[in-house]
Amino acid sequence: MSCINGMKNTILLLFLGSCLVLVSLSFWLSREDSLPHREKENKEARATTNITPTDLRKLVTSTMKLGQPDTSSSDRIHANEKVVHIVNTSLCREMQDKLLFASLRKRYSEDYYIQTVMKVQNCTWKRQPEECRKFRLELSSCCNAVRNFIVSQNNTLLGSNMRYEVDSKRNILIAENIFRMLPQDQPFSGYPFKHCAVVGNGGNLKNSSCGDEINESEFVFRCNLPPILGNITKDVGNKTNLVTVNPSIIALKYGKLKENKISFLENITSYGEAFLLLPAFSYRTNTALSFKVYHTLREFHAKQKAIFFHPKYLKSLAQFWRTKGVRAYRLSSGFMITSAAIELCENVRLYGFWPFSKSIQGKPISHHYYDNQLPKPGFHAMPKEFYQVLQLHSKGILKLQFGECEKR
Repeated sequence: MSCINGMKNTILLLFLGSCLVLVSLSFWLSREDSLPHREKENKEARATTNITPTDLRKLVTSTMKLGQPDTSSSDRIHANEKVVHIVNTSLCREMQDKLLFASLRKRYSEDYYIQTVMKVQNCTWKRQPEECRKFRLELSSCCNAVRNFIVSQNNTLLGSNMRYEVDSKRNILIAENIFRMLPQDQPFSGYPFKHCAVVGNGGNLKNSSCGDEINESEFVFRCNLPPILGNITKDVGNKTNLVTVNPSIIALKYGKLKENKISFLENITSYGEAFLLLPAFSYRTNTALSFKVYHTLREFHAKQKAIFFHPKYLKSLAQFWRTKGVRAYRLSSGFMITSAAIELCENVRLYGFWPFSKSIQGKPISHHYYDNQLPKPGFHAMPKEFYQVLQLHSKGILKLQFGECEKR
């Protein structure tokens, strides 16, 4: 009986041994069969690592939706979140380096700028106080908006000759009648402002739902008397503390205020008690029209007040940006105002700064949110200005709103 049992045990061991050999052989053959596909698999594996932070966030979100995690799955999610953070930080740092060291002497296509914006959008924006302080100091050392942004009695002597910004070979005597038109000092009570909105007129403001967010700002800058009433208010807001006025608008739209004074006064009521900022001392041809605006407001006891850009400030500002690659006949109003806002405000957010003919999604849009009138070719360097703004955004100095705002 014991012999029979021994034989059974021997047969069982032989059978198990044979199974083990067969399994090992099968595993080895499967590895051999897979060799021709290894390079393909490696390529696919490498391809899967070329993903954006957005893709990784989706992966983490999908993982979290699988159900109530136990301790081990919770650890995996935590690890995935760390990976997202590391990859996001690395990619954003790389993007910032590209922005900072890009040559502005090159001409880039619209598509290049839009693709860059799409990448920048993936990066979480955070204000960087030290970067803000350094850049504000740099601007202040050059231009000093706090003291020189507006022509005032404190920075302009009675009886002095003021040199024009662009017509720099010409001067204007600051006689008594001109001196009386100037505010005693910079007219911005409440400086420095906590939160400022600089609202450009780009076509990407259409259907942006940014109106409420803009209206919540402490100080709102606008450019060139844009429309802000009606349905568009939900996108652009209506609060206005300062709006620039191009004298060409006064000439073309309001007949130099010879006949259309009432129309002009009615239209500017939408700006409340805002300052109307004019470049009276940039060109000689601007002076008479700018003074006409001042006297018209006084004559009809309008709530708005006319003030004038200081030509020395604008000239210094143009030189400052020229050293950074923005070479144009003249800076745009929006870029001038943005520069001043950085000095006058602790937090600056830009809306409607979009000098391109299509949106981030590639859809055609108008140049302005209210019309499609293009600037004179070669007069402004809009794309280069936009690139500088994009750099300031990536450094945490200001925040550029690219598309729709969060609905409130």
